Amino acid sequence: FILMSTDLAAESDFFKMVPNGVGIHITRLKTEDHTTNETLLRHIDNMAEAAARIQPDSKPDVISYSCTSGSIVIGEDRIFNEIKKGAPWAKPMCLVTGVIDALRELNIKKLVVGTPYLDEINTVESIFLSKKGFDILDIQGLNLKTGIEFGSVTPNFWKKFALQLDRPDADAIFLSCGGIRSLEVAEEIELKIGKPVITSNQAQFWSCLRRSGIKDNLSGFGKIFQQDGSSLFVNN
Repeated sequence: FILMSTDLAAESDFFKMVPNGVGIHITRLKTEDHTTNETLLRHIDNMAEAAARIQPDSKPDVISYSCTSGSIVIGEDRIFNEIKKGAPWAKPMCLVTGVIDALRELNIKKLVVGTPYLDEINTVESIFLSKKGFDILDIQGLNLKTGIEFGSVTPNFWKKFALQLDRPDADAIFLSCGGIRSLEVAEEIELKIGKPVITSNQAQFWSCLRRSGIKDNLSGFGKIFQQDGSSLFVNN
């Protein structure tokens, strides 16, 4: 995984979810602690170099750029091309691809979305998800500016925020951002509302496992981990 230098949540999330016998390797991009569309675009500058640094001798099966908003602003294909430059042996991935994979696997059509982002990023995200075929019923952000602020919001806050966002006509809730501590409460929210909750790190990790041929059903992290990922090889 290629993480932001300011990400406080993803590394911990990944090691909570990892099945026995699976290796995780992480590097970090030097990124500015001020998250706007402009600063996100600059993540691409060192993407190939970052991919090349991830255990080139052991050649991991999948390398994923772990930033939801950056994936959207930069574009999936551009990210994949840069990762392939640095690590031609790996399947290139990015976080938002994993989110789309998970939503399609669960046959989600109508979404409410909660984020820590500024409005300018939420606007781009809403357009992106709509173009991917989802009906965005509502998207609300906290208008936070820095990765440190993102990671400082408590899991309990995300639970309350998600419950406020939920609507009867929504098929699922998506808590967007790899740098927030939402994984810890995803299953708890699901039990309260009776529908799937997708978080960025959960969806990305699930998709990376399935793309690596790892089909373990994991408990404690949401309904998506009961899915085998068969849709990935139909839709992609």
